[in-house]
Amino acid sequence: MFIEMNKNFKIGIDYGGTKIEGILIDQSGKEILRKRSTYDKNYQSGIDTVKSLVEEFDQHSNSKNTVGICIPGFSSRETGLVNNANCVWINDLPFKKDLEKNLDREIRIMNDANCFALSEAIDGSGANYRSVWGIIIGSGFGGSFVYNKEVVEGVNQVAGDWGHQPLPYPTKEEYDLSVQCQVGNCKRPLCSEQFISGIGFTKIFNQKYGTDLRTREIVALEANGDERAKKEFELYEDRFARLISVMIGIIDPDAIILGGGMSNVGRLYDNIPKLLPKYTFSDKVRNKVLRNTHGDSSGVRGAAWLWDTDKF
Repeated sequence: MFIEMNKNFKIGIDYGGTKIEGILIDQSGKEILRKRSTYDKNYQSGIDTVKSLVEEFDQHSNSKNTVGICIPGFSSRETGLVNNANCVWINDLPFKKDLEKNLDREIRIMNDANCFALSEAIDGSGANYRSVWGIIIGSGFGGSFVYNKEVVEGVNQVAGDWGHQPLPYPTKEEYDLSVQCQVGNCKRPLCSEQFISGIGFTKIFNQKYGTDLRTREIVALEANGDERAKKEFELYEDRFARLISVMIGIIDPDAIILGGGMSNVGRLYDNIPKLLPKYTFSDKVRNKVLRNTHGDSSGVRGAAWLWDTDKF
């Protein structure tokens, strides 16, 4: 049995593959303290690092606080075991239970895409909208749906997480470019992540043009007028618009908020909304496509907001 915690402050933890970041916020969302720590890539080191951060935040606030944690995977409600995490050392282990034992309190844990969307829905770019769909386009590709400031997880805990759905209306070139996805148990050709993630976009560019460029170098080429980069971004935007139109037909969110490294490409916010009517079955596309507010901090802030979202 855990003791009651102080709800005037909240701790958020972002558990990443190479570092763990923590934040202490008050009820208004004001940041009180932030700290980032590296750790050895093993199970116990991660737990010890989280414990150290939480103890430091508790000491700073002179109270025992609520703790929310975002992870790059899922903690099963049925088994309590983590699955599909790219921090493979926490897979198939009772991460939540072991953290609660070490921290001597109940914790809340959720996928990092969910935490991103929740953060933006509460006090970010989606704060003025009832339904928010957060999309992460970085090294991977995923998403989450938030309604009335609460994450909609679904029975399988994957609601809104569309990263491994087939690319709709594929062209012959896309069939030719596609290979079997190697992420988790996907194993599908034409997997959307192969085309929309930053890694996927860059791989396609290098494959087509015989280059060995990084994503930011291709972005710089496009900004300087390179025709190859311009063409590939046009194709990328069309693919992205096709995917978004499918989800508009299912959940029709007020706001679509982009996060991850590719979300920093400014042209997406001009061009994707213009392409959506081509693929969306509606008289007019009213959904807003927005930049995120909190950037890399969205995950850790969203983890903190896993507690007491009923006040919004």
